[in-house]
Amino acid sequence: MFQAFLIKYAEIGIKGKNRYLFEDALVRHMERALKDVDGSFQISREMGRIYVHTEGEFDYDGAVEALQRVFGIAGICPAVIVEDEGYEKLAAAVVDYVKKVYPDSRQTFKVCARRANKTYPLNSMELNMELGGEILEACPGMTVDVHHPDIYLTVEVRQKIYIYSEEIPGPGGMPVGTNGSAMLLLSGGIDSPVAGYMIAKRGVKIDAVYFHAPPYTSDRAKQKVVDLARLVARYSGPIRLHVVNFTEIQLAIYEKCPHDELTIIMRRYMMKIAEAFAEKDGALGLITGESIGQVASQTMHSLACTNAVCTMPVFRPLIGFDKQEIVDIALKIDTYETSVLPYEDCCTIFVAKHPVTKPNLSRIEHSERKLADVIDGMIKTAIETAETIEV
Repeated sequence: MFQAFLIKYAEIGIKGKNRYLFEDALVRHMERALKDVDGSFQISREMGRIYVHTEGEFDYDGAVEALQRVFGIAGICPAVIVEDEGYEKLAAAVVDYVKKVYPDSRQTFKVCARRANKTYPLNSMELNMELGGEILEACPGMTVDVHHPDIYLTVEVRQKIYIYSEEIPGPGGMPVGTNGSAMLLLSGGIDSPVAGYMIAKRGVKIDAVYFHAPPYTSDRAKQKVVDLARLVARYSGPIRLHVVNFTEIQLAIYEKCPHDELTIIMRRYMMKIAEAFAEKDGALGLITGESIGQVASQTMHSLACTNAVCTMPVFRPLIGFDKQEIVDIALKIDTYETSVLPYEDCCTIFVAKHPVTKPNLSRIEHSERKLADVIDGMIKTAIETAETIEV
């Protein structure tokens, strides 16, 4: 019965003269999200409103699900559209809407009319009272409650009239691409896909780097990361995934550096390589899934040592989260089941038995000097031989 979706946004509404840039980006992402949904959809804008108009039969559930993955949308309101053909036609349409959406209802309701078209003969308050009376007469089981109604029936009078009563929550945030881009260090774990999702939600376009260590890690581990990138891309849009062969670097670190410092030194070189790809792709920062104290490489001392190797800012959206909070988001965005598949990545293969938890930066840099004769060439080769996958 619905001919359109009224799209509500939140933060975009507080923008000034550049609001149209955010609205343009939001419309582009809505068009991308609806591209594979069965049906014909046309998106239009009118006085601070965005509408998705439908034609004929369409996949209602598929359209709602697609729009719920578009950052910037705060609410999705399925609406019935009525031509302005006088009050009698409007009243009949409102009663028909209530009877179809709430059959045999014993609920309370409130009518909220908004007269954007000031030429309409009845003002908003008059419409509230008249339409409320029509509903009470046609649906004797319903009653009015203006303070805490079960049904909040909105009637927007514009060039056409939109009737809706349900607001399906959207993901919120800002349209992707309106706040620059960043490079995600993506692994096969639970945390990094969630971190990518959270930064993308703030309007940041993300690409990703994955560190592969064949033959110690299998092709199934690599495919797992590609699958995770694809799940995140449903929200963030296309991701350029750089797959780096990290085996030689890891073996060199293992052979020449103290074993309790393996994780920190390995992490520092990962950050260096990720930063090189970020500069190449025009990204403005790095993203990691680190949370304070979760593992040895994520203590405050360890994070300070890792940060020291970077010139770009490092964004850690999960920094204050505990594991269950991260898992809850992973379940919400459908990455959890893929993340827990038993294919190990390079971070877990080359882990030290007793890693240092309070590394000293000068000592770490001293250990890294043992790699001075080989590491630059290895980093150059790793960058040049990386595989890039468009997800």
